[in-house]
Amino acid sequence: MTYSILNSPYDDSITGIKLGDSIIPLNLKNRDYQEILDDIIENGDSNWDVDIPESIQTDADTKLFEQQVEAYKTASARLEQYQLSVGVPESSGTIVTGEAWNEEAGEMQDVTETFVIPAIEPLEATVEVTTYDFETDTSTTETVPNPLIVKDDAERTAAQDIINNTPQAVIDHVDGV
Repeated sequence: MTYSILNSPYDDSITGIKLGDSIIPLNLKNRDYQEILDDIIENGDSNWDVDIPESIQTDADTKLFEQQVEAYKTASARLEQYQLSVGVPESSGTIVTGEAWNEEAGEMQDVTETFVIPAIEPLEATVEVTTYDFETDTSTTETVPNPLIVKDDAERTAAQDIINNTPQAVIDHVDGV
């Protein structure tokens, strides 16, 4: 699969990308064009018989940037969730629910309400798994790492890897710098 450029017969403008007998328009809403941008993101110019035109490279760079922004946001949100092996301590907060006249102070004062968020205990590090062998009519029980914690840790590690490999320009964009 090799891409080439279809130029306008009237000027130097690019009218499409040739792939075999197909001509793919430079339209961001076109699924085939999106696949070409994905190919550029993944393989660079290895499938092109010419240098990738600047406008097409810009479209690929923009798409990659948007993908990185979403991946960074998703990974950050995942790491903000509590860790199953650690749990969450009890906490409390206060909210203003209105105002009331205070006779002693001679002024309006905030009416507040305190709420408590109960603790979430950490999960047990291991669980027992019992398997039954119908042929021998026996069962065995073994202690294994808690699969919920194993999955949680793996997801957190993957999210941290995404964050660690996110370009600074993407982080700055997300953080509003």
